Amino acid sequence: MKISQGWLDQAQKCPSPNHNLRPDSSEIGLLVIHNISLPAGHFGGPHIEQLFTNCLDVSAHPSFEEIAGLEVSAHLLIRRDGTLIQFVPFHLRAWHAGVSCWEGREACNDFSIGIELEGTDTTPFEQAQYQALAGVTEALFQAYPNLTPDTITGHSDIAPGRKTDPGEAFDWEYYRSLL
Repeated sequence: MKISQGWLDQAQKCPSPNHNLRPDSSEIGLLVIHNISLPAGHFGGPHIEQLFTNCLDVSAHPSFEEIAGLEVSAHLLIRRDGTLIQFVPFHLRAWHAGVSCWEGREACNDFSIGIELEGTDTTPFEQAQYQALAGVTEALFQAYPNLTPDTITGHSDIAPGRKTDPGEAFDWEYYRSLL
């Protein structure tokens, strides 16, 4: 896998309007792992892409009313089958972390890359997702030298008490063994 002008060559592009420039002083130095499913616990379908592109039909499911008008994004989504969908070029700031802090630095969106895995906190992730995530991680290490195995964390670690993802089903040990 290669990254060119912030885009991963093996990812489908689905540009999100929910991004902006990083502050001048912010070098990419954190990789944040998330999980997402829409509706919760349902896999497949267009709803994640619709959420990240501000096109979600809130009448499609009762739970969508809770997220109506939400403007969020991630850099990349990894589907259950390992398909990669990129929403924001890596050098730009995606809106994935919210109120967050890592090693004393607040506003993690300023200096992080956010990767969403299609899943839930308690549903085991697929082998194809771990393989894709490892490949993406290696490409990110090559493109952004401040990213290392020590600068990978979960959303729950930068927003404790507010977020729980990627959750107990994410096998950190296995993921790290692939790097």
